[in-house]
Amino acid sequence: MIDWRAIDTVLLDMDGTLLDLHFDSHFWLEHLPRRYVELHRLDEATQEVVRSRILHERGTLNWYSLAYWSRELGVDIVALKREVQHLVGLRGDALDFLKWLKTAHPRVVLATNADRESLELKLPLTGLEAYLDAIVSSADLGVPKEEQAFWPALQAIEPFDPARTLFIDDNPEVLESARRFGIRHLLGIKQPDSTRPEKELEEFIALDRFATILPDALPSEIRVPGRPAGPGGQGG
Repeated sequence: MIDWRAIDTVLLDMDGTLLDLHFDSHFWLEHLPRRYVELHRLDEATQEVVRSRILHERGTLNWYSLAYWSRELGVDIVALKREVQHLVGLRGDALDFLKWLKTAHPRVVLATNADRESLELKLPLTGLEAYLDAIVSSADLGVPKEEQAFWPALQAIEPFDPARTLFIDDNPEVLESARRFGIRHLLGIKQPDSTRPEKELEEFIALDRFATILPDALPSEIRVPGRPAGPGGQGG
């Protein structure tokens, strides 16, 4: 499926790709609406109002901003997230994939819509940072991955050749945005949330397991020229 000799850069999404989306689905659609009602002593029916308000911002920077929702809802979003942080976890064989990339492959960049507060919560819980050369949040760039402006902004601080880049993301709108920009190698995720049914991605190949795109062995000739064969750099 992937000719690794043709890949210089691997761009990876976080939530729903490397991490199980169950944490986020549960928090935003169940835990937060329930706790909002409890903290503000409102009627149970208000939970649906909160869900609708959250979903209205889908695909925008506000949707991903913990500071925005703390202001809008008058609650401490980070504190409420910590109440259910035990649900944060890696997807399937994501760790094995990251280990393989670190020891045998080119530059690995986390390209995420999660803001810095989300990263500060999840990175220590998952250990992702040890396997990444760089971490770029759309909040840093001022535009989400769904919009075309994200990609040249990312490229300006983390240079990559779209023709020799692999990008993996669970969001079809983001994948379509990456395709319009010219990123050649694109893969989706079949089951971002382990507690919900698999998704059908009509326009993109979707992965069940990362192992399906790894070679049986990694011959020395497919290592990237000029890059040593040892572990990659640790990003931040």
